[in-house]
Amino acid sequence: MTTALLTRPATAPATLPTPAPTRRAAGPDEAVTLLALAARDGDPVAVDQFVRALHRDVRRYVAYLSADPQSAEDLTQETFLRALGSLHRFEGRSSARTWLLSIARRTVVDSLRHKAARPKIADRDDWQTAAEQSQPRDVPGFEDGVALAELLAAIPAERREVFVLTQLMGLPYAEAALMLGCPIGTVRSRVARARSSLIDLLEDTDPAAA
Repeated sequence: MTTALLTRPATAPATLPTPAPTRRAAGPDEAVTLLALAARDGDPVAVDQFVRALHRDVRRYVAYLSADPQSAEDLTQETFLRALGSLHRFEGRSSARTWLLSIARRTVVDSLRHKAARPKIADRDDWQTAAEQSQPRDVPGFEDGVALAELLAAIPAERREVFVLTQLMGLPYAEAALMLGCPIGTVRSRVARARSSLIDLLEDTDPAAA
């Protein structure tokens, strides 16, 4: 066997072309966060788009949290007034949606303290309208026309809040925990208890169960 067969010719290693980086499409929360940052930097179009993008979420959240759909629009407007006034401090460390819902939560709490009254239950027609907009699919019985918001008003506030945030608003458990200042395990536990309470309430309102 010759030496030539045992040695490989010294050739430059082949180089593969570097693929162009693929751009990942921004998710809804990321897109809204970018809008908030642009609005913070003085873009008036971004301000309008930011408000439009999250107006429905904020309105639904304050309606459920306050248990008073009648005041939801006022609370929503107050939330955005506070948010726009604080936008210069937003740094994008959390999603703009989570940041805005935190402001909405404080707005509702301040409103309830100001009124010095317990949340009131509105007429059934109002609750029915609100409930029709978002029905949780994993809780049996809501398809029977039972007003979701009316049932939510009947469970403890801390359970109602995490259920609304995670199951109706779609906020990740980790972000809900950060927003509420509690461990993620507490959020999961409250959601499970809220779901159990809602099912019990549905069974109590079911004529067939009587």
